[in-house]
Amino acid sequence: MLDEYIKKILTAQVYAIAEETALQPAAQLTSRLHNEVLLKREDQQPVFSFKLRGAYNKIANLRDAERSRGVVCASAGNHAQGVALAASKLGCDATIVMPITTPAIKVKAVRALGGVVMLEGLTYDEASKRARAIATERGLALVPAFDDPDVIAGQGTIGVEIARQCTKVPDAIFVPVGGGGLIAGIAVYIKHLYPNTKIIGVEPEESASMHAALEAGVPVTLDRVGSFADGVSVRRVGDESLALCKQYVDEIVLVNTDEICAAIKDIFLDTRAIAEPAGALAIAGLKKKVAEAGWQKMSLVAINSGANMGFDRLMHVSERANLGEQTEGIFSVQIPEKKGAFLAFSKVLGARPVTEFNYRLSNAVGAQIFVGIALHEGPEERHLIASELEDSGYGVLDLSDNELAKIHIRHMVGGFMPDIEDERLIRFEFPERPGALLGFLESVGTVWNISLFHYRNHGSDYGRVLAGVQVPDAERGEFEAHLEKLGYPHWDETGNPACRLFLG
Repeated sequence: MLDEYIKKILTAQVYAIAEETALQPAAQLTSRLHNEVLLKREDQQPVFSFKLRGAYNKIANLRDAERSRGVVCASAGNHAQGVALAASKLGCDATIVMPITTPAIKVKAVRALGGVVMLEGLTYDEASKRARAIATERGLALVPAFDDPDVIAGQGTIGVEIARQCTKVPDAIFVPVGGGGLIAGIAVYIKHLYPNTKIIGVEPEESASMHAALEAGVPVTLDRVGSFADGVSVRRVGDESLALCKQYVDEIVLVNTDEICAAIKDIFLDTRAIAEPAGALAIAGLKKKVAEAGWQKMSLVAINSGANMGFDRLMHVSERANLGEQTEGIFSVQIPEKKGAFLAFSKVLGARPVTEFNYRLSNAVGAQIFVGIALHEGPEERHLIASELEDSGYGVLDLSDNELAKIHIRHMVGGFMPDIEDERLIRFEFPERPGALLGFLESVGTVWNISLFHYRNHGSDYGRVLAGVQVPDAERGEFEAHLEKLGYPHWDETGNPACRLFLG
């Protein structure tokens, strides 16, 4: 298998449309992490993603008769653009099936490249099923996003470039993982040349399909995947890519949303380029591995796999980046409701700058404030701050790792209502599509009274809602059955301390 793949990679047809992208030193990260950090800039490709490599190689290797009938694929974005551009270059038609939740920026980009877009299904899996059906009905060649030898070989050309561009053998290469095609192609080639170079995959904690598959030894279909790093939101990795990863990938590092946002900021500071969440995964994983393993003076490569970021997501990224790089902590603090209380509180903090301060009078005795504080020494400083405030007589709760507080509560402080009967607080996610919010409200709000509602869309495929619903004890069973029938992922946050402190 190895010799066959090395030949496929070395003979892959990609450079008719792909660029040999830069392997760029990341000076600030190098200085801060005490390791040489090199960024492979696949965000510099004509479609701002590596995906055109595998797409072009696959279509170029079709027989003339197959290519003349046209191709079809399923994708939520980057693969779609790669297929559309490759098909245009090779003179064939391309039908692209995209979930109806796909952001408009990606749909427009595919159409601009000549692809015929069909919006089908709420998820990638539903779009993929439709694409396979179209391939059979119309006799079109299917261009898989990752689980195909020609696609994997096309992505493997990145490994060839890294080996040629490095001035010394890299100690480790960090690669974002979705379906596994990218890391499989890079791993096969690099391990052939440099068996001691570690190949480390990076996945979001909420979309860790390769991690699950490697642990199980077979592909695992996840019940659901997160939507933030949509470029790698794959419920099941490919059979072919898993087989290669089992042989040639050393480990998988999992990162959270805050760590991804911090990595986007890191890439911007070093390159002035804005990576998409999936594109920044490798840097997030590299930073986490260096911190955990204590690596120093090593040569580390990270793949910046793409830059198809919607502008409306930047606010969310900026908001979460400081938490991800441990330069901000958020706390709930109870202070006396009297003149000079904030001044006294600020004196306890000393020279530490307050980044956010929200509260509303709830009674004449005490005020519950939501406060953000800039950090300079990482998570240990959060614990020190909490201890200092407690020693000064304040009630303190560190909310820096509380997902509900970071998504919703910080924007809702002031909504405290202490006397609402039978209120349950439920957090929901639902596919973002025209009429989705109205449909959600009609489904939930026609039976039980909604006592609180906060909706926040970060420009991703899913809308996020925190709802307070008044449900008498006698109707709890009926309510739970209704939620299950509704089918949206949901979490009961009634007992969450952030809710109790700020919303009553």
